Amino acid sequence: MSDAEAPLDEPKTPDEPKKTGMSVKDERMLAMFCHLGGIIGGFILPLVIWLLKKDESKYIDYHGKEALNFQITMLIAHLVAGTLACFTFGLTTIAVLVISIVFCVMASMAANNGEYYRYPMCIRFIQ
Repeated sequence: MSDAEAPLDEPKTPDEPKKTGMSVKDERMLAMFCHLGGIIGGFILPLVIWLLKKDESKYIDYHGKEALNFQITMLIAHLVAGTLACFTFGLTTIAVLVISIVFCVMASMAANNGEYYRYPMCIRFIQ
């Protein structure tokens, strides 16, 4: 399908999810759950959602990759903080936990609003 034949209801701005087989509301909700799943279960829930829906929606593909990259980065940060816990009385572990929760909530709100959120402190393992 060429650009001239594209449906009129397809979003014109990059901030809106692209129409696929699912509704925009469903895309936003699943993208939001990719980020919130990091709070609940680490990288497992974002991984499952991303693997199941990445071919159906570019929006979910983007947010799933972002959530996975951030959760893998936070896993590494937790391992380092756990190692340093005996020297810092566990303060580094608490700091990593708070940072993880705050950024996951910010990302989930952005995903639900149709924005492409990019975590500021994240190693890009999955491109």
